[in-house]
Amino acid sequence: MAEFDIAQLRQKVRRIEIVSNRLVSERVAGEYHSVFKGQGIEFEEVRPYIYGDDIRSIDWNVTARAGHPHIKRYREEREMTVFFVIDLSGSCRFGTSGDFKSDRMAEVCAVLALAAIANNDRVGMLLVTDRLEKVVPPRKGRLHVLRLVREVLAHQPVGHGTNLTLALDHLRHVLHRRAVLFVISDFLTEGHERALSIVSRRHDVIAISVEDPMEQQLPPAGLIEMMDGETGRPLVLDTRDAALRAQFEAHALRRRQERLAIFRRYEIDTIELRTDRPYQTELVQFFHRRERRLAR
Repeated sequence: MAEFDIAQLRQKVRRIEIVSNRLVSERVAGEYHSVFKGQGIEFEEVRPYIYGDDIRSIDWNVTARAGHPHIKRYREEREMTVFFVIDLSGSCRFGTSGDFKSDRMAEVCAVLALAAIANNDRVGMLLVTDRLEKVVPPRKGRLHVLRLVREVLAHQPVGHGTNLTLALDHLRHVLHRRAVLFVISDFLTEGHERALSIVSRRHDVIAISVEDPMEQQLPPAGLIEMMDGETGRPLVLDTRDAALRAQFEAHALRRRQERLAIFRRYEIDTIELRTDRPYQTELVQFFHRRERRLAR
């Protein structure tokens, strides 16, 4: 990578770090803790009953021996493993609103990873195209999170296509305890439904889709030469054709509805992001939706 590119990368990572730190400290850390529970609870101590304690916690054996009420106290086994599966296929190196989809993926990854380490969780990452590009084992610490961000922004993929099944199958075999999996992709691919269904039975899977507005609606800009980022195939569209634009929008809508139907079928939480809109509100709304569901 050229010196200018390295300087640009450092600047971008620093900007993401500043924005992410602020968002985590102000809004996300507490929300994250309330909706992502640890592996369970473990016994901590027995102590005398204090007015206001839950009477269901009374240890009747100790109470009988001591002659006055005692309760059992437990603490949450907080530490979890959080893994990010990030799609770096050719279609994710695309953007018409200032940021590539991969830039937005890196920023969202930073926010969620910083929230995770603030809660003493370990964070790992898998970069995928049509092959497994890179696996970063789970660790703790702010510097580790910044490394993940740099990898997303700077990694030069060998592959161009998308095979999410490879990533999901790999994690299914290496993650032996329940983990939280954030799958971040534009989901412009098919064939990963079975892998999703299998991995979601054991792990807490959250799908984060990142799209560009140009993928949902074409502007009436005349002749546009486009290239498929994964196949390299060129395509020329006459966007003055209203019927063509309507067909394009209908296809995009159908693709989204099919994607959401798959996630609902396997009870996978979803966050939908776009490169032309702030992602902060969508993240917070996701936490609120999940908290309401868990409270039922």
